[in-house]
Amino acid sequence: MMSPPLGLYLHIPFCRQRCDFCAFYLEIHREGRAQAFVQSLIQEIGLSAQQHIAAGRPIQSVYIGGGTPTVLATTQLIAILSGIRTHLALASDCEITVEAHPSTISEQDLVQLLQAGITRMSFGAESMEDGDLARIGRPGAVCETVTAVTQARAAGFTNISLDLMYGLPGQSLEGWQRTLAYCLTLEPTHLSCYALTVEEDTRLASNIQRRRSPAPDESLQIEMDEAAQRMLGDAGYERYEVSNYAKPGYACRHNLLYWTNGEYLGLGPSAQSYLDGTRFGNIADLATYDTSLAENRLPIADRIRLSEEEQLRDAVIFGLRLIQGIPTHRLHQHAANYGHAAITARLLAQQLIEEDGERSRLSARGRLQADTIAGQLY
Repeated sequence: MMSPPLGLYLHIPFCRQRCDFCAFYLEIHREGRAQAFVQSLIQEIGLSAQQHIAAGRPIQSVYIGGGTPTVLATTQLIAILSGIRTHLALASDCEITVEAHPSTISEQDLVQLLQAGITRMSFGAESMEDGDLARIGRPGAVCETVTAVTQARAAGFTNISLDLMYGLPGQSLEGWQRTLAYCLTLEPTHLSCYALTVEEDTRLASNIQRRRSPAPDESLQIEMDEAAQRMLGDAGYERYEVSNYAKPGYACRHNLLYWTNGEYLGLGPSAQSYLDGTRFGNIADLATYDTSLAENRLPIADRIRLSEEEQLRDAVIFGLRLIQGIPTHRLHQHAANYGHAAITARLLAQQLIEEDGERSRLSARGRLQADTIAGQLY
């Protein structure tokens, strides 16, 4: 019997600065802290291989995210990859992704990353209009995204993804359509299009509260979501998840692990894991993380073993994000388990969830409220 696919996520907790909308755990990059972190992460890889991973179970996908992984030196990223290969078994066709801010990477870096075995680059473009970037406190310029994609292709990468956000302060439907059209000229194999959500304790939330920025307009975001589906669909991209589009054969395997309730190990401060029916997470503090690993202890802050009902709950909540949705009977089984029949009926009546024969999925409005709906079904 074959083992189910296993993913590996590594959280690099550094950025040059925090964007206004960002609520992820991160630290401002300092070289000394980065060197200590890389040593800690390689130590965590070795300890985790001994304590978590079934011997010889191959890893199907590696995702190096953040933060901004490419604020690390390329030699540091390659050292992390070497640590993974030393301690863990990678499948021969393993998908290995690195997230990058376009301004933090050169053509030489890209050549070296490809040679080190990276198979997929994901660039945080966010918008292809400089005014949008300025209004969300995003460093960099559109021309850097164009350069990064061009150089990645010249280096030999054939799997290139762009991250975009829509519903940004001051962004019009026409501006969003211009961003999409510009991205299509770059011919990425994958596009992630995220509706801007306002996270607590971010500068964006403060700006909205003080009326320095407008709050996201849900009806406009729906129009933008529909424009993305139309324009990207016409260009040959398949929508496979609420926020993700890919050319045929280029859906992100690591992302799909999350939405299909697959198993993954998360390393680095604040990283989350799901293995053998247990969810656990690392401490979200770099200094404590380093100290724990210096003492040869895994930096796990919380751990919960899921019952069969809880595993079904998570499969329903994550699976609804897939465009194909989930079997309808699983949605109603979950509702019965948790006494959620009234909540589920209300979501259906509000047309936030659609039932189509044997399957249930989020509607266009539901996709914009995916996190809220997940909270109601939890």
